Amino acid sequence: MAPMEAQVLIRVVPSYARGLPISPPPPRFELSAKPLFRSSPLRSTASRPAAASTEKPRASAIMEASGFDSEGREFKNAEEMWGEEIGKEGDVHKRKEWYRQGVGYWEGVEATADGVLGGYAHVNDADIKGSEAFLKMLLAERFPDGGRGRSLVALDCGSGIGRVTKNLLIRFFTEVDLLEPVSHFLEAARESLVPESGLAIENKTTNFFCVPLQEFTPDVGRYDVIWIQWCIGHLADDDFVSFFMRAKAGLKPGGLFVLKENIARSGFVLDKEDRSITRSNTYFKELFHRCGLHIFKSKDQRGLPEELFAVKMYALTPDAPKRVHNTRAKAQPNRPGIIK
Repeated sequence: MAPMEAQVLIRVVPSYARGLPISPPPPRFELSAKPLFRSSPLRSTASRPAAASTEKPRASAIMEASGFDSEGREFKNAEEMWGEEIGKEGDVHKRKEWYRQGVGYWEGVEATADGVLGGYAHVNDADIKGSEAFLKMLLAERFPDGGRGRSLVALDCGSGIGRVTKNLLIRFFTEVDLLEPVSHFLEAARESLVPESGLAIENKTTNFFCVPLQEFTPDVGRYDVIWIQWCIGHLADDDFVSFFMRAKAGLKPGGLFVLKENIARSGFVLDKEDRSITRSNTYFKELFHRCGLHIFKSKDQRGLPEELFAVKMYALTPDAPKRVHNTRAKAQPNRPGIIK
């Protein structure tokens, strides 16, 4: 997974497992068909809040689930995998290399829908249709009158060539900022969204940030929705948590994150080529817990080819869900009803 916009994954059975009597279950060998990774922070990681970096992640049975890489190697847990990929804590060189190779992969991909979607440009319509239905539901439940009459602002993380912004976000938001680390993708987005006159389409696309996701810090209180699609798999777990801890400050009161991602059936799948990880639903939930985020709504994406990873949408909020107290009297067992 590299740029933040195309993360369609293909299930692949490693060659070593084919025809052998002893092999891991096929569902675990779901491989990425080259999702996009776009990261473009406004500021450096020097301003990361202490809460995100000093708190030691708690042990979790979920994180002990095994996983595989694209070459068929099995890891007993995520800690073992990350130890090899980004090194021990403080190994700055190995971590930088992980991110350099991830962006480097996408720098060699053409700036087209087929390029950013890993050869699956035809899934665009189904993807946008699913996202639109989810977004409409969120706006209707989260904002008065579905947000109509309000100046809503969105951030498109891993925007790539501006596919999601152009086909979806500019229809619902007054302003949209794009965040993308791969420069030729972002330039293609700018050309697509900003006419030769120099005026953005309906003056809606405002800022184009060419920075990595793991370094991005948004302006405080700017966004109603921060949309993160097919790119978070490029972040190591600690950078995942650090990103959301910083990004929470960028939400307006009542604002939320929308995370749309490929889902592994269990554990995780590591793509060695583009340096990305596909996490399971339980893996994601553990990371949300570490970030202090709550799932407001979630929905499965429908209509994608069967050979691709499952895709799930999460609406996440820093606010704990309000408990609804049931005031109805509990029915007492074995008590006859009264006929009136």
